[in-house]
Amino acid sequence: MQIVFALVALVVGFVLLVKGADWFVEGSAGIANKFGIPQIVIGLTIVAMGTSMPEAAVSISALRGSAEITIGNVVGSNIMNILVILGLTAVVCQIAVQKTTIHYEIPMVIGVTILLAVMGLQNNIISRAEGVILLACMVVYMLYLLRLAKRGVVENEEMDAYANQVSFGRLILLVVVGVAAIIFGSHVAVEAASAIARIFGISERFIGLTIVAFGTSLPELVTSVAAARRGNSDIAVGNIVGSNLFNIMFVVGITAVIVPVVYQPTFRVDSIVAVAAAVLLLVCVYRGRVLKRRHGLLMLAC
Repeated sequence: MQIVFALVALVVGFVLLVKGADWFVEGSAGIANKFGIPQIVIGLTIVAMGTSMPEAAVSISALRGSAEITIGNVVGSNIMNILVILGLTAVVCQIAVQKTTIHYEIPMVIGVTILLAVMGLQNNIISRAEGVILLACMVVYMLYLLRLAKRGVVENEEMDAYANQVSFGRLILLVVVGVAAIIFGSHVAVEAASAIARIFGISERFIGLTIVAFGTSLPELVTSVAAARRGNSDIAVGNIVGSNLFNIMFVVGITAVIVPVVYQPTFRVDSIVAVAAAVLLLVCVYRGRVLKRRHGLLMLAC
């Protein structure tokens, strides 16, 4: 009976995630167009932070007794964001990638992932001081995005006719309701999946790296696919890259400031995979600036 209830909750969570992501992309893309903000900036900030909220909620709540889930959730989510989410999105339709994303944001993901591993492997813990360093990196990143927005870096960006026909209030409502549905749906899905996993006696590290990581990455998946299908490829890629940066710098940073986070030596391999996934993404898009279907299939194979 408990498993049946968990399965029903899992389906409900997935439905909320899909609809919430659709509304969120629709609203955020419309707001970007109304204010003349580059979609890449919207993807790297509002969409990325909104879809990373489940990781933050799970990581902070995990401190009450499931510490291994915190790092496993973040590292696992970052691996899935690139190999699974971008992989599936690229299979659905090829994704154009901004020059700034290739030259700056993806290398940032590689850098902060290595930084997290170095911090954790020194003494198997992410201390409060190291949490502050990660948050400081987040501030620098936000300043970079502000500069990017002021420069108005836009390449082949078309105005969305839909956004011009809908009121600003409706677009704000879509974003708010979308975020609420994403967060609640992700929470329900993760709790249900974790309950199913624990019934079968699976370890916290495995749960964090797989069930929880996949569950908290579902917002990125549905948001990126929805954005790509709507033609908002900047949001699709920016969402993933920004989410990975936000996961490490903010989620781990704020969690470590609250309580030092355990970094098990076994996460060494997982961190290497996370770095390798980001490097693979960079290699795939570096020359053509397009993530093609064959790249997506390669990522899914990995």
